[in-house]
Amino acid sequence: MEGIEHRVVKVNGINMHLAEKGEGPVILFIHGFPELWYSWRHQIVALSSMGYRAVAPDLRGYGDSDAPDSVASYTCFHIVGDLVELINVVAPDERKVFVVGHDWGALLAWYLCLFRPDKVKALVNLSVPFIRFNREIKPLDAWRSYYGNDYYMCRFQKPGEIEAEFAEIGTDRVEKEMLIDFPVLLPKGKLFKRPLDEPITLPCWLSEEEANYYVTKFQKTGYTGGLNYYRNLDRNWELLAPWAGCEVKTPAKFIVGDEDLVYHMPGIKDHIHGGGFKEDVPLLQEVVVMEGVGHFINMKKPDEINNHIYNFFRQFD
Repeated sequence: MEGIEHRVVKVNGINMHLAEKGEGPVILFIHGFPELWYSWRHQIVALSSMGYRAVAPDLRGYGDSDAPDSVASYTCFHIVGDLVELINVVAPDERKVFVVGHDWGALLAWYLCLFRPDKVKALVNLSVPFIRFNREIKPLDAWRSYYGNDYYMCRFQKPGEIEAEFAEIGTDRVEKEMLIDFPVLLPKGKLFKRPLDEPITLPCWLSEEEANYYVTKFQKTGYTGGLNYYRNLDRNWELLAPWAGCEVKTPAKFIVGDEDLVYHMPGIKDHIHGGGFKEDVPLLQEVVVMEGVGHFINMKKPDEINNHIYNFFRQFD
């Protein structure tokens, strides 16, 4: 995209690719699964024109960043460590930066604020709220008890298994299916709702050219890097025990679509609207529920999201 610069920086011994544009206070954009820096293309262009320097990396395991082989190299500590080092590289003279996260990127942004509040001025998170650490049951056991073994987080656990099923279907089909209608359940032999011989019609917010950017990158790298984040869910649960009961004390705004699969997970609505979210994030200033919008909210409603980000961050400039 015009005017967006690309470079590779060294953080924690790995090469991290990032896209950036603009001058001014830094906004760090953190993507989710199965995405790339490219998911923030609309935000990079818009916010850079509003007086900010937009920086969007490919997280470790994704796109043009390095992908360590070991599953254990994808814990929340590894990824947040990458982000802290990246902030030091791109904003050496700024004590804090603004942060925007979506999906896994939102979860990691909450952890960044929890571990290193000295690095974040303010946060806008999309899709995934800060969720209390339930010390009674491991995450995968909880999801399995509610959804069964076909739940996508459970199906992602065994290294190589879901990758082989994805390979059989083909990256083009897999990526488009997940971006258009991310599945909650992935039963073997019928991963997606549509028959595989049924043509895919892309929605108005995703062009063939845009979809092909993702397809080309994941055809090159495969999905293992991104899947390894899920393979550390229980390991993260163990590592995060010291932070149980801790609050996120960063000024924050949260935005979710009313059709987002995360919004409909057990207990999430009550947590967001029943007081628990605000209790855990005391500087949470606003929760926005956008009607008629699903998971990939920053691509589906870019203008609205851009305005939400700008209007929130400008009060902290």
